[in-house]
Amino acid sequence: MRTVRPAAEPYHAGTGPLGVLVLHGFTGSPVSMRPWAEHLVADGFRVALPRLPGHGTTWQDLNTTGWPDWYGTAELEFTALAAECSHVFIAALSMGASLALRLAERYGNQVAGMVLVNPFVNQKDPRLLVLPLLRRVAPSFPGVVNDIAKPGQDEGGYSRLPLTAMASLVRAWRELHADLPAVTSPVLIYRSRTDHTVDTSSVSLIMAKASSVHLSLRTLPRSYHVATLDYDAEEIFTGSSDFFRQLAKD
Repeated sequence: MRTVRPAAEPYHAGTGPLGVLVLHGFTGSPVSMRPWAEHLVADGFRVALPRLPGHGTTWQDLNTTGWPDWYGTAELEFTALAAECSHVFIAALSMGASLALRLAERYGNQVAGMVLVNPFVNQKDPRLLVLPLLRRVAPSFPGVVNDIAKPGQDEGGYSRLPLTAMASLVRAWRELHADLPAVTSPVLIYRSRTDHTVDTSSVSLIMAKASSVHLSLRTLPRSYHVATLDYDAEEIFTGSSDFFRQLAKD
């Protein structure tokens, strides 16, 4: 069994009727989401922050997993919260947004609302078109890790991009994109003005296709991709708590 990196363990805490499923990104770990999760607990929410399969150990581990594994874990945590809470919200970073939107497509208004930070549900990188071939000749490419403007931060992610795992994500996107009109849950998106990891096509796709009546976008002026560990983190934390509490009242 692989050793889990420091602070990359799952985190479950809090009590009460308002639950939040917190989802980290692709090649990342719960490290990137722990401050947000702890803030939500301090604000009175019940929180589940899972370590998605293949994450928080080695990139080789991630290459033995795929979308069904990551989504299965997210769904299990979501249904566990739904069994105990009157409202369940989702707070997601990067690829975590793909999982969040898939849950909203399948569970409808049982997803009471979502806050998505720099969502990764699409990418215009031309290499993705030949990914099925590339993954047969190379197990990984150099990846982008710690895309954070604030010095001294470490998301606990991988410096390599596992191509078999990435191919699984790209395949899952096709169905995710087709079903985006089924998303009716309220959505608040935070988008960093500068992001060296994810292009703007993800936000554009969500804004164009989701059927949510409440669908809003806020810009983070001082942060890069992993904004949950960056200069604008407090704005995300406070804004998400306010957003979730208002939705619970409506």
